[in-house]
Parts: sequence; structure tokens; C-alpha cells
Amino acid sequence: AQDGGDSTRIHDQLRKVQQIRATNSAFAAILADGAVVTWGSRHGGGDSIAVQNQLREVQHICATKAAFAAILADGTVVTWGNAQDGGDSTRIHDQLRKVQQIRATNSAFAAILADGAVVTWGSRHGGGDSIAVQNQLREVQHICATKAAFAAILADGTVVTWGNAQDGGDS
Repeated sequence: AQDGGDSTRIHDQLRKVQQIRATNSAFAAILADGAVVTWGSRHGGGDSIAVQNQLREVQHICATKAAFAAILADGTVVTWGNAQDGGDSTRIHDQLRKVQQIRATNSAFAAILADGAVVTWGSRHGGGDSIAVQNQLREVQHICATKAAFAAILADGTVVTWGNAQDGGDS
């Protein structure tokens, strides 16, 4: 039940659900009005009380194994859950503007901005540190993830990868 199997506490709030995402031990549901309801392990993102007032007009949610990232209608991002797995984006919060897409490995997030740039956070070993390839991450069209690496397709059709080399982050 602590891993999200018991939604009794919030059952009455689960109406007009548009989208559900899950970490390894918690759920997050976007409601029709853009609000978010979470349940499950608080260590896995099931407790969003610290950011609940920011979770308005949510368009999309992405999850690592223990954290969530929500894109709001204005293109900003709200994160919660385990800090080491991407639940703490304070270091790069000011860069998370005009976010178009977010993808996740088990422990990191990568966001594509409107100008095609990429912002990463979370575990360095899981792809949360893209500094080695940051100058190549321009005009990014799409990002895909393994458990610990990211691959970005650029506008010219080339691919840039980063993260754990054994998991594909070694281009």
C-alpha cells in the first residue's frame, strides 16, 4: 500500500483524471482542471504537499524511479520527490522556461526548451549532467532515454548521447 497500491486517502479526488504517471513507488494524476493528485511512498514522489500550490495548469508529467517533473501551461517546471533522482531542480530552476518536452532516465531528467536547447538535472551518473556535450545540444528535436543515458536527435538528423556509457551514453 505504501508503494501506491492504496489510494483510499485520495480516492474522492480522483475524478476527471486525464493522465497518470508513476515512479517505482508512487503515482501522480493530472485532473481535467490541471491540478495534480499524488499518492504512494513519500520518498518516491507520493507526497507533493511542498509544491501543491504550484501544481496548477499542469500539461504533462514525467517520472524517474523516485521523482516527478510537471510541465505547466506557461512552460515552467515543478519537481518533487527524491532529490537525488531529479526531485530537486532548484539549481537549474531559472533555466526551466519555455519547456516543450521532458524525458527521464531512472534518476535524471532532460528538458527540451523552445529554442532547442537542453537542460538536465538529477543524478550525474544517470544523465543529469550533460556538461560534456552541452555545446552540441542545439536545435534538439527529440530525446529518448535508457535507464541511465539520454540520446538527443538534432535538427540535422545527428544524435548526441550522454550519461552512463554502459547504458548508451557514450557517443
